[in-house]
Amino acid sequence: MDTEKNRTIYIVVSQTGSIVSKILKLLTGAKYNHVSVSLDESLEPMYSFARKYTYNPFWGAFVKEYPGKGALARFKDTEVDVLELPCTEEQYGMVRERLEKMYRERDKYRYNYRGLFSAYFSKKYHKKHHYYCSEFVATLLQRCDIVPEGTFGDIVKPIDFLSLEGTRSIYCGKLRKYRARPKGDKAAQKPCAEGDIGVLV
Repeated sequence: MDTEKNRTIYIVVSQTGSIVSKILKLLTGAKYNHVSVSLDESLEPMYSFARKYTYNPFWGAFVKEYPGKGALARFKDTEVDVLELPCTEEQYGMVRERLEKMYRERDKYRYNYRGLFSAYFSKKYHKKHHYYCSEFVATLLQRCDIVPEGTFGDIVKPIDFLSLEGTRSIYCGKLRKYRARPKGDKAAQKPCAEGDIGVLV
């Protein structure tokens, strides 16, 4: 089994500034209230559970998100912290296969609104094929053996990924200003400073 971590997946923790995200920010006190995952440093595409339609915040689904397109084009001041997470070739393949399979079968997945509401009160609620964004990313990483089961506990929030062991911030700022690094350049562009991630109340 290949254990060399020569591949990378990208975790994007974000705050769009939408009405729903502002409400969540008010309730949680957290700087970021959404998280997505990408297989490519360009972040095209990112996968997550989010709004299905640009102008309807109350219809969530499993979606592909693209910088500068759809809802992310509408909310031009979206703030992100882009994290890189090293993994093995086998783990990367498992993530890619699972994401592609989920997207092919996306009609059977639903946004876990009840779970999101319950999480605010520190109670877990899960129903098969139902996820909210951070629940989805945590489950993906665990089922693909990138992080151990139980890493996140019963309730996982987007900002929890900022302290995930093994990750490194490579960019912090406006999503519209983000650019993938030139090939071979491993220096972070503008990582978030320690203590600049907000807190939960």
